[in-house]
Amino acid sequence: MLFHIAATAVLTSIAILEIYSFYEVSPSVDIHLLINESPLHRVFVYGTLKRGEPNHNLIQDAANGYSKFLGIGRTATPYPLVIATKYNIPFLLKKPGFGHFVFGEVYDVDTKMLSKLDELEEHPAFYKRSEEDVLYAPESKAKSTDNFEEVSTLIKVWIYFLPKFKASLLESPMYTSYSNEGSHGLKYCEKYVRDPSYNHRSEVQ
Repeated sequence: MLFHIAATAVLTSIAILEIYSFYEVSPSVDIHLLINESPLHRVFVYGTLKRGEPNHNLIQDAANGYSKFLGIGRTATPYPLVIATKYNIPFLLKKPGFGHFVFGEVYDVDTKMLSKLDELEEHPAFYKRSEEDVLYAPESKAKSTDNFEEVSTLIKVWIYFLPKFKASLLESPMYTSYSNEGSHGLKYCEKYVRDPSYNHRSEVQ
Protein backbone atom coordinates (compact mmCIF):
# COMPACT_ATOMS: atom_id res chain seq x y z
CA MET A 1 0.00 0.00 0.00
CA LEU A 2 2.79 2.39 0.99
CA PHE A 3 4.62 1.46 -2.21
CA HIS A 4 1.61 2.47 -4.34
CA ILE A 5 1.27 5.81 -2.51
CA ALA A 6 4.97 6.55 -2.95
CA ALA A 7 4.85 5.62 -6.65
CA THR A 8 1.85 7.90 -7.21
CA ALA A 9 3.62 10.79 -5.47
CA VAL A 10 6.72 10.32 -7.65
CA LEU A 11 4.70 10.23 -10.88
CA THR A 12 2.78 13.36 -9.86
CA SER A 13 6.04 15.19 -9.15
CA ILE A 14 7.44 14.18 -12.55
CA ALA A 15 4.31 15.46 -14.30
CA ILE A 16 4.55 18.80 -12.49
CA LEU A 17 8.23 19.14 -13.38
CA GLU A 18 7.49 18.37 -17.05
CA ILE A 19 4.78 21.05 -17.20
CA TYR A 20 7.04 23.57 -15.48
CA SER A 21 9.97 22.81 -17.79
CA PHE A 22 7.71 23.14 -20.85
CA TYR A 23 6.90 26.75 -19.98
CA GLU A 24 10.49 27.42 -18.90
CA VAL A 25 12.10 26.26 -22.15
CA SER A 26 9.40 27.42 -24.59
CA PRO A 27 9.82 31.19 -25.07
CA SER A 28 7.06 31.18 -27.66
CA VAL A 29 4.48 30.18 -25.04
CA ASP A 30 3.09 33.01 -22.87
CA ILE A 31 1.42 31.42 -19.88
CA HIS A 32 -0.49 34.64 -19.18
CA LEU A 33 -1.82 34.57 -22.73
CA LEU A 34 -3.01 31.00 -22.23
CA ILE A 35 -4.86 32.02 -19.10
CA ASN A 36 -6.30 35.22 -20.59
CA GLU A 37 -6.64 34.32 -24.27
CA SER A 38 -10.34 35.25 -24.25
CA PRO A 39 -10.74 38.30 -22.00
CA LEU A 40 -14.19 39.67 -21.27
CA HIS A 41 -15.57 42.82 -22.86
CA ARG A 42 -18.38 44.89 -21.36
CA VAL A 43 -21.10 45.76 -23.87
CA PHE A 44 -24.20 47.98 -23.70
CA VAL A 45 -27.08 46.86 -25.96
CA TYR A 46 -30.11 49.09 -26.53
CA GLY A 47 -32.04 47.52 -29.41
CA THR A 48 -32.81 44.11 -30.86
CA LEU A 49 -30.18 42.31 -28.77
CA LYS A 50 -31.99 42.95 -25.48
CA ARG A 51 -33.93 40.21 -23.73
CA GLY A 52 -37.27 39.59 -25.39
CA GLU A 53 -36.16 41.27 -28.63
CA PRO A 54 -35.69 39.65 -32.07
CA ASN A 55 -31.89 39.20 -32.00
CA HIS A 56 -31.46 38.25 -28.35
CA ASN A 57 -30.98 34.59 -29.31
CA LEU A 58 -27.59 35.56 -30.79
CA ILE A 59 -26.21 36.81 -27.48
CA GLN A 60 -27.90 33.95 -25.61
CA ASP A 61 -26.52 31.13 -27.77
CA ALA A 62 -23.44 29.56 -26.13
CA ALA A 63 -22.27 28.40 -29.57
CA ASN A 64 -21.52 32.06 -30.33
CA GLY A 65 -19.34 32.44 -27.24
CA TYR A 66 -19.76 33.44 -23.62
CA SER A 67 -22.14 36.14 -22.39
CA LYS A 68 -23.48 37.13 -18.99
CA PHE A 69 -26.26 39.60 -18.29
CA LEU A 70 -25.08 42.05 -15.62
CA GLY A 71 -27.88 44.57 -15.27
CA ILE A 72 -29.47 47.75 -16.59
CA GLY A 73 -27.53 50.56 -18.21
CA ARG A 74 -28.31 54.12 -19.18
CA THR A 75 -26.16 56.34 -21.35
CA ALA A 76 -24.37 59.04 -19.39
CA THR A 77 -24.95 61.42 -22.31
CA PRO A 78 -28.15 61.94 -24.32
CA TYR A 79 -28.18 60.40 -27.81
CA PRO A 80 -30.85 60.09 -30.53
CA LEU A 81 -32.36 56.58 -30.53
CA VAL A 82 -34.49 56.29 -33.68
CA ILE A 83 -36.17 53.58 -35.75
CA ALA A 84 -35.51 53.83 -39.48
CA THR A 85 -35.46 52.16 -42.92
CA LYS A 86 -38.23 49.98 -44.30
CA TYR A 87 -36.89 47.22 -42.03
CA ASN A 88 -37.54 49.30 -38.87
CA ILE A 89 -34.00 49.02 -37.49
CA PRO A 90 -33.21 50.82 -34.22
CA PHE A 91 -30.22 53.16 -34.53
CA LEU A 92 -28.28 55.04 -31.88
CA LEU A 93 -26.93 58.06 -33.72
CA LYS A 94 -23.48 59.36 -32.75
CA LYS A 95 -24.65 62.86 -31.87
CA PRO A 96 -23.97 63.35 -28.15
CA GLY A 97 -26.10 65.88 -26.31
CA PHE A 98 -29.05 65.45 -28.69
CA GLY A 99 -32.06 63.26 -27.92
CA HIS A 100 -32.53 61.41 -24.62
CA PHE A 101 -30.65 59.38 -22.05
CA VAL A 102 -31.08 55.86 -23.44
CA PHE A 103 -31.74 52.74 -21.38
CA GLY A 104 -30.44 49.29 -22.31
CA GLU A 105 -28.74 46.21 -20.90
CA VAL A 106 -25.13 45.55 -19.90
CA TYR A 107 -23.38 42.25 -20.66
CA ASP A 108 -19.95 40.75 -20.22
CA VAL A 109 -18.97 38.85 -23.38
CA ASP A 110 -15.85 37.05 -24.53
CA THR A 111 -13.90 37.81 -27.69
CA LYS A 112 -15.77 35.21 -29.74
CA MET A 113 -19.16 36.68 -28.81
CA LEU A 114 -17.91 40.21 -29.45
CA SER A 115 -16.92 39.20 -32.98
CA LYS A 116 -20.44 37.82 -33.53
CA LEU A 117 -21.91 41.12 -32.35
CA ASP A 118 -19.55 43.00 -34.68
CA GLU A 119 -20.77 40.81 -37.53
CA LEU A 120 -24.44 41.47 -36.78
CA GLU A 121 -23.85 45.21 -36.47
CA GLU A 122 -21.60 45.32 -39.56
CA HIS A 123 -18.85 46.98 -37.54
CA PRO A 124 -16.94 49.03 -38.54
CA ALA A 125 -18.32 49.50 -42.07
CA PHE A 126 -21.84 50.47 -40.96
CA TYR A 127 -22.26 50.69 -37.21
CA LYS A 128 -19.12 51.59 -35.32
CA ARG A 129 -18.33 50.31 -31.85
CA SER A 130 -16.82 52.81 -29.42
CA GLU A 131 -16.08 52.77 -25.70
CA GLU A 132 -18.29 55.14 -23.72
CA ASP A 133 -19.54 55.84 -20.20
CA VAL A 134 -22.87 54.48 -19.01
CA LEU A 135 -24.59 54.41 -15.66
CA TYR A 136 -25.04 50.81 -14.54
CA ALA A 137 -27.12 49.15 -11.82
CA PRO A 138 -28.08 45.55 -11.03
CA GLU A 139 -31.62 44.86 -12.20
CA SER A 140 -32.83 44.38 -8.62
CA LYS A 141 -31.89 47.99 -7.84
CA ALA A 142 -33.07 49.47 -11.13
CA LYS A 143 -36.78 48.61 -10.99
CA SER A 144 -37.68 52.28 -10.96
CA THR A 145 -35.98 54.54 -13.49
CA ASP A 146 -36.93 57.57 -11.37
CA ASN A 147 -34.03 57.02 -8.98
CA PHE A 148 -31.63 55.37 -11.43
CA GLU A 149 -28.85 57.88 -10.85
CA GLU A 150 -28.98 57.22 -7.11
CA VAL A 151 -28.54 53.44 -7.40
CA SER A 152 -26.14 53.30 -10.36
CA THR A 153 -22.39 53.63 -10.91
CA LEU A 154 -20.44 54.90 -13.90
CA ILE A 155 -18.68 52.25 -15.99
CA LYS A 156 -17.01 51.95 -19.41
CA VAL A 157 -18.74 49.83 -22.06
CA TRP A 158 -18.72 49.21 -25.79
CA ILE A 159 -21.69 50.76 -27.65
CA TYR A 160 -22.63 50.36 -31.31
CA PHE A 161 -23.40 53.73 -32.93
CA LEU A 162 -24.35 54.86 -36.41
CA PRO A 163 -21.55 57.42 -36.89
CA LYS A 164 -22.59 58.77 -40.31
CA PHE A 165 -26.25 59.46 -40.97
CA LYS A 166 -28.61 61.68 -42.92
CA ALA A 167 -29.63 64.88 -41.11
CA SER A 168 -33.29 63.97 -41.73
CA LEU A 169 -32.99 61.17 -39.14
CA LEU A 170 -32.79 63.84 -36.44
CA GLU A 171 -36.38 64.75 -37.30
CA SER A 172 -37.56 61.22 -36.45
CA PRO A 173 -39.24 60.32 -33.13
CA MET A 174 -36.60 59.62 -30.49
CA TYR A 175 -36.92 57.06 -27.72
CA THR A 176 -35.48 56.52 -24.24
CA SER A 177 -35.84 52.74 -24.59
CA TYR A 178 -36.48 50.39 -27.50
CA SER A 179 -39.06 47.63 -27.75
CA ASN A 180 -40.12 45.82 -30.89
CA GLU A 181 -43.59 45.60 -29.32
CA GLY A 182 -43.73 49.32 -28.57
CA SER A 183 -46.65 51.62 -29.30
CA HIS A 184 -44.74 52.95 -32.34
CA GLY A 185 -45.97 49.89 -34.27
CA LEU A 186 -42.70 49.62 -36.21
CA LYS A 187 -41.93 45.89 -36.30
CA TYR A 188 -38.33 44.93 -36.90
CA CYS A 189 -37.64 42.84 -40.01
CA GLU A 190 -35.01 40.18 -39.36
CA LYS A 191 -32.09 39.79 -41.75
CA TYR A 192 -33.02 36.34 -43.03
CA VAL A 193 -36.31 37.61 -44.54
CA ARG A 194 -34.95 40.82 -46.08
CA ASP A 195 -34.49 41.43 -49.78
CA PRO A 196 -30.77 40.73 -50.36
CA SER A 197 -30.67 43.15 -53.28
CA TYR A 198 -31.94 46.05 -51.17
CA ASN A 199 -29.36 48.45 -49.73
CA HIS A 200 -30.71 49.63 -46.36
CA ARG A 201 -27.62 51.75 -45.79
CA SER A 202 -28.68 54.17 -48.49
CA GLU A 203 -31.75 55.12 -46.44
CA VAL A 204 -29.75 56.36 -43.48
CA GLN A 205 -26.30 57.38 -44.74
